[in-house]
Parts: sequence; structure tokens; C-alpha cells
Amino acid sequence: MDVHLRDLRYFAEVAAELSFTRAAERLFVSQPALSKQIRALERHLGFALFDRAPSGVELTAAGAALLASARDLLERWDQGVAAARAALPAGTLVIGMQTAVGRDLQAAALRGFRRRMPGWRISLRLVGWEDPSCGLADGGADVAFVWLPAPAGTATRVLAVERVVVALPEDHPLCARDEVGYAELLGEPFVALPRAAGPLRDFWLGGGDVRVGVEAATADEVFEAVLGGLGVALLAEGNAALYSRPGIVCRPVSGLPPAELAVAWRAGDRRPAVMAYLDALGQAGREARDPGPGESAAG
Repeated sequence: MDVHLRDLRYFAEVAAELSFTRAAERLFVSQPALSKQIRALERHLGFALFDRAPSGVELTAAGAALLASARDLLERWDQGVAAARAALPAGTLVIGMQTAVGRDLQAAALRGFRRRMPGWRISLRLVGWEDPSCGLADGGADVAFVWLPAPAGTATRVLAVERVVVALPEDHPLCARDEVGYAELLGEPFVALPRAAGPLRDFWLGGGDVRVGVEAATADEVFEAVLGGLGVALLAEGNAALYSRPGIVCRPVSGLPPAELAVAWRAGDRRPAVMAYLDALGQAGREARDPGPGESAAG
């Protein structure tokens, strides 16, 4: 019987909190999505893990019997990941990414990191939007580029604050506008992140009660959906430039808070390589904002 580690983590977190709402907040998923996943796990196992009542949630006898083994498996997996990471070539820093970073940050940060940590290697890991921690939660990344809000258990540093724009097919009537009000988009179908993205999905839907036309797990899927007329998509202004392609027009959206790009790392992780990369990234950001004589903030 195959069970995903994610399901065991969900089970263990609900058991610890005895609340689907609090567990969902800690796991950075929506409460309905968490409930659905736990029910799917129960169906797979063939028995109930929790008794659900208006007064709260309690473990069933079967759930209590399973909990210790689930926690043991999770702990051993985490230990195994740590051992595997220790077996990597000396000096490998893994950077999680979900889209291209751009913004004159990544290349400059890598150069600065290599000066600070000579001999170290950089490994880039592409992570789907189903994991809003961008690889930090499962130990697959040391640092990551994320859009806020970020999951619990991560520390973040904002790198860029940008307007939100809407991506439209070029024949859409709103393309004639210089700026679009968010309220004008509420009748449109939206391209949404997967439900597992939790609050991050809500942010990129504008936080409103919108109609989802289709879900997309990657940037390429988003733009293909927009080109196909399946929905409009909200994105950061900088990403509109990075992913510019024929047939799509982007317009600024009023009435929404700005998007915040951040670098994230596991809270409390102060390993020298992580701190060196954060320092290099900070220096790259300062140089991009305030170029010195003979330097340019573009390019």
C-alpha cells in the first residue's frame, strides 16, 4: 500500500493541532484542500483517522495507533535527506526556483557567492507551484526565490516590490485600456495556481471571489492558457517582461496590493553557505538599485 509522505505530514500536523484550520495554516494549504486530502488518505487506508464533531477533532483509536509510526517514518525520512545532502560534493548550495528570477539579481548573486565561498557549487532546482515553500519544506533546497506570502517555518527577505498586471489575449477588449481596475476583471475566468498553493493561489487571484477557468502548475502553462482564451492571469510586472511573448498583452491592474518577490530560507538556518548567499544577494540588490560610477542598473 503506497502512501505519500505529504499525506503523512498532513496527518501528523492535524493530529498535533487537533484542528484542520490551524493545521492548514501551518501547512500553507487551504482548509478544504487539507480536509479532502485527509479523507482521501482515510479511504486509501480503509479506516477513519479522526472523529469530526462541531466541538473539535479527535484521533480515533486507529489514528492514535498509526500516529507514532507516521512520525517515525517522517523523522527517518528527514534524517535520510540530511544524510544524502551531506553526501553531496563538498560545497553544494541548492537554490529553489519556480520561475525565472531576472531583475539583475541571480547572476550577480552567484558571482558574489563564489567570491565568498570559493570552491562551492550551485545547483538550481525547479519546483512546481504545488509546493509554495519552493523546496524548503522537504529539504530539497537551501534557499529559494518565492512570492509572498511564504509558508510558516521560513524566513524571508523582500527583494522587489512590483505592481500587479493582468495578462490578456491580444484581442481582448481590455487591451485597449492603459490600466484595468480589478473590479472590471471579476466577470472573467482566471488562470489559477494549484489548490495546494494555498494562500499564494488566493493572492494571485486578487483575493476576490472569482471564477477559475483553469489551473496551471508552471509559467508556460499559464501563458498557454491565456493564449487559448481559457482565462486571464495576474502576475508581477517584472515577470510580464521576463515572459513576454507574441499574442499576449499585459496591463497594470488598479485596486490590488503590490507583489513582493523574496528570498526565503528555513527559519534558524544560519549555515555559512546560506548566509554567504544571502549576503551576496543583498549586495546584488543594492548594486541594482544604486549603481556606482560607470555602472548601470539595467542589463
